[in-house]
Amino acid sequence: MSGWIAVAGLGPGADALVTPEVTEALAQATDVIGYIPYVARVAAREGLTLHPSDNRVEMDRARLALRLAAEGRRVIVVSSGDPGVFAMASALFEALGPDADPEIRILPGITAMLAAAARAGAPLGHDFCAINLSDNLKPFALIEHRLRHAARGDFAMAFYNPRSASRPEGFARVLEILREECAPQRLMIFARAVTTPDERLTVVTLNEALPEMADMRTVVLVGNAATRRVGRWVYTPRSAEAV
Repeated sequence: MSGWIAVAGLGPGADALVTPEVTEALAQATDVIGYIPYVARVAAREGLTLHPSDNRVEMDRARLALRLAAEGRRVIVVSSGDPGVFAMASALFEALGPDADPEIRILPGITAMLAAAARAGAPLGHDFCAINLSDNLKPFALIEHRLRHAARGDFAMAFYNPRSASRPEGFARVLEILREECAPQRLMIFARAVTTPDERLTVVTLNEALPEMADMRTVVLVGNAATRRVGRWVYTPRSAEAV
C-alpha cells in the first residue's frame, strides 16, 4: 500500500461547508490526526484510526503523520478553516526532512474570516490582512508592530485567536493600539462560532468595542476608514481614493 498525507481544512463549522474534495479524502483515509475538537468532527468508521491530541503540539502531529505515511498509511491531518491559514500545513512542511519525499496534498477549506465576512456582508471587499493575536509562537511586540503598520496602511483586518482565558489582557492592549491609530467610528465585527448553532455576530464601532466581546471562538474583523453600513450589512467599497 502506498502511503500519502493530505492536510485538510474542515471549514468554519457547518458540515455543508466542508468541500467535496475533503470529504472524498476522508473516505479514503486510514488515519486522521489533529487537535481534539477538530478530530471530533470526523465520524468514526471501521478501518479508520483517529489520533486526537491537545493544543500546542503541532510538530508532534506533523511527525506522526510523516511516520504513518512512511508505513504506507493514508493520513489526513485536519485543521479547522483552511489548513494554510494559521494551521497545520506549514507545520507539516517544517517537520519534513530534506531527504523525505512523501506524497502530500493540501486541501483548502473556507477559513473563518471569509465565513464571518460573508455573514456580515463584504467588510473585506478591498485590501485586507489577517493577524494571529496569539503570542504562543511569536512575541507580542511583533504582533503590535504588524498591527500598527496594518492600521497605518488603512487595511481592513481579520484577527484570529483574539482572547484566551490564559491571556485576556492581550486583546485589551490590541484595542488600545487600534484607538491610537484609528478613528473611534471605525467599524468592528465580532463573529463568534460562525456557521454553527452558537453563531453570534456583533457589529460595533471601535469606540464601543470591549475586550469581553472576543474569545477563542471569535474572529474579529476591523474595517478600513471607508468601511460603512447599509441596513444590517457592513461593506468596504472596492474603490479607494489616493492617499
